[in-house]
Amino acid sequence: MPSKKNQPGKDIGLINFNEGCGIIRCHPMFTELFYHANIIRREGNQCPPKGWAVVTSNGAIHVHPTRRGLEEEWAYVLAHCLLHLGFGHFQQKTNFREWNAACNYFIAKFLNDLKLGRAPDEYNFSINASTRNEESLYQEFCESGIPGYNFTDMIIESPKNNNYYLNRNFDWQASFGRGLISAVTSAVNVAGGREAFLGANIEKDTPANRAKSWFINSYPLLGALAANFEIIEDPLICQRLDISVAAVDIQNKEIFINPAAKLDDQECRFVIAHELLHVGLRHDTRRQGRDFYFWNVACDYVINSWLIEMGLGELPKFGLLYDPELKGLSAEAIYDQIVTDLRRFRKLATLRGVGQCDILEGGTPDWWTHDDGMGLDDFYRRCLNQGLIYHHEQNRGFLPLGLVEEIRALNHPPIPWDVELARWFDNYFSPLVHVRSYARPSRRQSSTPDIPRPRYIPDTSAEEGRTFGVILDTSGSMERELLGKALGAIASYSISHDVPYVRVVFCDAFAYDQGYMAPESLAERVQVKGRGGTVLQPGIDMLEKAEDFPKDGPLLIITDGFCDRLHIRREHAFLLPAQRYLPFVPKGKVFRIS
Repeated sequence: MPSKKNQPGKDIGLINFNEGCGIIRCHPMFTELFYHANIIRREGNQCPPKGWAVVTSNGAIHVHPTRRGLEEEWAYVLAHCLLHLGFGHFQQKTNFREWNAACNYFIAKFLNDLKLGRAPDEYNFSINASTRNEESLYQEFCESGIPGYNFTDMIIESPKNNNYYLNRNFDWQASFGRGLISAVTSAVNVAGGREAFLGANIEKDTPANRAKSWFINSYPLLGALAANFEIIEDPLICQRLDISVAAVDIQNKEIFINPAAKLDDQECRFVIAHELLHVGLRHDTRRQGRDFYFWNVACDYVINSWLIEMGLGELPKFGLLYDPELKGLSAEAIYDQIVTDLRRFRKLATLRGVGQCDILEGGTPDWWTHDDGMGLDDFYRRCLNQGLIYHHEQNRGFLPLGLVEEIRALNHPPIPWDVELARWFDNYFSPLVHVRSYARPSRRQSSTPDIPRPRYIPDTSAEEGRTFGVILDTSGSMERELLGKALGAIASYSISHDVPYVRVVFCDAFAYDQGYMAPESLAERVQVKGRGGTVLQPGIDMLEKAEDFPKDGPLLIITDGFCDRLHIRREHAFLLPAQRYLPFVPKGKVFRIS
């Protein structure tokens, strides 16, 4: 089989460039610099036609879009550009061309000693700069001229340049210093056998992996969950997924930690515990149609409050979502507060970044099959519940009451929507009282045929006002299956609770009053009108002002959630699909049809 580079139709230049990027990305000295740089390889960038690459003061590296170089040459060129940033070469000089040349000679000597990549012909400099720094070379070039071939590969840009994402305020020199420390540490680990050279397929001794081992060995509450998750610390993957610090893929059992965040051991414990609690408390399945980002933010407030209260690890230096005023509230309660001020909360940052969710939405997991005998949801619930039992048995430390209650609540399956709807009917329609009546006497006893005896009949006077209103969203976005389930359930519960008539109003772009209908015909003979847009408020106003509708009659609103904010002054409830949510905080009950 031909190699990847020899297959017809492949762009050899692009393949070699990507492999050169991989060399730099895996080198501990350049990992963080590479992650924060903006690599631009497209037509029309600032790279000259005969050049290899140029680097700007804002952290953008413009590489030639069509040049075919070897992967070792691209690794050398990228390292050269990153070192301009790491060494702080972007300084205002009178003779900038001579300063650029002095920096190029200095970097060439550094990379030659590092033995990294292969220098292209344009980057081969003949001067001996072994004991010279950039400033001394610059003074010499200003006085005597630049010897040999030289080029300009540094561009100082204004911080106001907004053509692309730039790290204008990033401290490149501090990042390079951390990279040097990582490179030395890696070299010592390789020499000691604790790490394979440049990250072979073994588990590295990183703060994240040490934190995972600590959970497995010393913290039983989260140990079972931690044992089943893989820690991924690949800066390229994190960059592609826009993960600034961490995120979790619940379906594929992966926790992503961005090495550029430079978390220490205690911070990694906090971050990994944060992601594992997302998993164990099933925050992905409890969303119930709510906005994913705002729900993620609400869950973060709850989790971070618990972790700080438990003293588990240390809060990362950059800070996380934490508000003491929200202590003790559930994620659902916090979410209801968030949606009242969407503009403010849209700017908050999770561990993944501003406006991002650190709970990744994955597909069907490859590792899970139907033969395992247990669903994924049950598996995660059991892991956390058993961890709670072991944690208490071994006296492993304090746990907040709210966390314990949520873990225990996971053992009880949620109540089906139709059962909740039946309870709603019970609150408003108590069973009719049977009274004794002589209107139609019962059969007389043979021993006393002259004495009439009453029979028990329902109290007809109690049926007056025994009704409720149904506001039915008949817009084009409503699914017929949803309408069938909702109307069938309403009809059956109305009959079982002795509700003689139901007031029905259809709403799409207009409100259509259908009057009172028997529950039997509600499920069988309803003719849906309209199918236009969604305007529910006129239908609600119609029932609230109707003189023939009881003032205390409740309303049941069936919609898919694509509606405006509603103002309802009487008792009410909503019937929604399972994965939809209302664009406002509802005051009445919400039943989600599965």
